[in-house]
Amino acid sequence: MRSLIVSLFLLAAFNLCSAQTAEERIKELGIKLFTPAKPIANYVKAVRTGNLVFTAGHGPGRADGTNIKGRLGDDLNVEEGYEAARVSCISLLSSLKAEIGDLNKVKRIVKVTGMVNSTADFYDQPKVINGCSDLLVDIFGDKGKHARAAVGMISLPSNIAVEIEMIVEIEE
Repeated sequence: MRSLIVSLFLLAAFNLCSAQTAEERIKELGIKLFTPAKPIANYVKAVRTGNLVFTAGHGPGRADGTNIKGRLGDDLNVEEGYEAARVSCISLLSSLKAEIGDLNKVKRIVKVTGMVNSTADFYDQPKVINGCSDLLVDIFGDKGKHARAAVGMISLPSNIAVEIEMIVEIEE
């Protein structure tokens, strides 16, 4: 019995030691974070207050400055919207890293708010915003599970497909 307890303890210790950090997981997934572009208006990409970081809304902007544009239910389907939300998440993570320096400081993704540029008869906004939510959980594990809103909008700036913001708890 004692050897079973010791074996279980060693296995648990090994699993803790071999757990990937968020930064390692991003590299493993082949995700390239980038230096965020300057905001298009009078705001900042992220604000830290205490141990919380509030991000501005981020669209599906790529490192090359291009965006995924279009309306779900008209120009884009759910899969294309999902990819737009995933790209938005990478943009959010790029701004978060610029603000805090190291994504391993993330204690918890607290809240994600996703806005989907969609027609009046498009009802799959949650499936679209899963592109962001799934990536956060894939990178951060249980720390990436969050409260969320996914809503439709009649339009978004520059006709971007989605806009997502989040609240993140960090630790030093």
